[in-house]
Amino acid sequence: MNPEIRRTLKEINTEDWKEIPVEYGKEILAIRVPPNCDILSMKELPILPDPRAAFEEALSHPIGGATLEEIIRSKGKPAAELRAAVTVSDITRPVPYRGDTGLLRPLLNRLESAGILRQNIVIVIGNGMHRPSTLNERNEMLGEDILRQYPIIDHDCEDQASLTFIGKSDTGGDVFVNSVFYRADVRIATGLVESHFMAGLSGGRKAICPGLVDKRTIEKFHSPAFLESPQAQNLILDGNPCHEESLAIARTVGVDFIVNTTLDKDLRPTGVFAGHIESAHAAAADLVRNYVLVPVEHEYDIVLTHGGYVGRNHYQAVKAAYNALPAIRRGGTLIIATDNRDVEPIGGSEYRSLLHMLKIQGADHYMRMIETPGWRFTKDQWEPEMWAKVFRKIEEKDFVYCTHTIPRQDYCLIPGCCGLDFMHKETKKPAAAAVKEMVDNALRFAVAGFRNRGVEPTVAFIREGPYAIPYLRETEAGAG
Repeated sequence: MNPEIRRTLKEINTEDWKEIPVEYGKEILAIRVPPNCDILSMKELPILPDPRAAFEEALSHPIGGATLEEIIRSKGKPAAELRAAVTVSDITRPVPYRGDTGLLRPLLNRLESAGILRQNIVIVIGNGMHRPSTLNERNEMLGEDILRQYPIIDHDCEDQASLTFIGKSDTGGDVFVNSVFYRADVRIATGLVESHFMAGLSGGRKAICPGLVDKRTIEKFHSPAFLESPQAQNLILDGNPCHEESLAIARTVGVDFIVNTTLDKDLRPTGVFAGHIESAHAAAADLVRNYVLVPVEHEYDIVLTHGGYVGRNHYQAVKAAYNALPAIRRGGTLIIATDNRDVEPIGGSEYRSLLHMLKIQGADHYMRMIETPGWRFTKDQWEPEMWAKVFRKIEEKDFVYCTHTIPRQDYCLIPGCCGLDFMHKETKKPAAAAVKEMVDNALRFAVAGFRNRGVEPTVAFIREGPYAIPYLRETEAGAG
């Protein structure tokens, strides 16, 4: 531990501090925080008492469109000759697919009951530009029975042979989509509807773009021209270029039916929305807006948050950091605890290179670099761009990233302060214990820093991490 940190930690008295639970993967960290720490939390929302019954009910009474049985009868040939494709999210989304109470079994049973043969139903994992799924991830997502009974493929946005040209997008680019999905007679999209820091909300049309389209289309979807729009923001759909591009492409592809879910703060189902790709998604979006927004009266000097389920690598953890920005004052301190348990705990090679470039060049220079007319769009450049938005508001020295899965030699790639700096000794210890020490000491050090400047800092903890959307009461909340 740095002598300055060690000395500062000895100066601060935490006897009157209180203990709060902080999520870290499947563990809960008992973190001590100042007595004035505000807990920012989403509204309580009733969970579905019987998810299986809710899925069945939603399939029987779709929103804004025909039932699956009616859709199958409308296809103009015997059901046994039809091919169906169901696209699912990858491991980065906690969609409740598996098991008797999951989303997939009722849906697949309906297709088979309507006459579609099991061997004619394929599940397509909509990876977008993410890496392919592993066997263990497929099992975790879908369950062994689904893996045994149905063909499952990964979408590959760079494999031109697996894509079909469907025309031009509204912004003029050629669009290719996954051929297996596009050539199916019955096309079904599934997923989770939650706030999304670029597209407004996830789910619905997003299963197609970026989930099943080609690399160039994803590059446009994630280009600075789209992401720097003030409307490319959590919970905003109207005027959001990411949403509008995604929806236009999904309309062109043609989706017969969607099944989307919403989850509470503990990732339990709160709603099922099946039917027309736009109507069902809009209904889910209305529910999400009602409970994820967290009003705050003022910005805070210190904010603690966590990566949640989605923060399985550094690439995804930006959502927690970005979503915390409305709660933190300019020049404040942000501390994040996140279980980067992915097989690539930072992210892919392109992401790691660009992230290091962000660290070396700083936020403003990074943005000027990728906005230069001669810049060649590089895979994953948009996530460092989102990190750049974080460092436009807070300084790197005031950001502490706490995880146990990234070794010190790799922290040189990551902007901000290394959580390992706040451990007394970097000896092997259980993951939760190590990260608890990092967070406890980082928080104490931050508080001491403000007190040494004559300021008693305001402190907040975002209980739901990346899923909660704080907003100042005097500002207009997301709409559209």
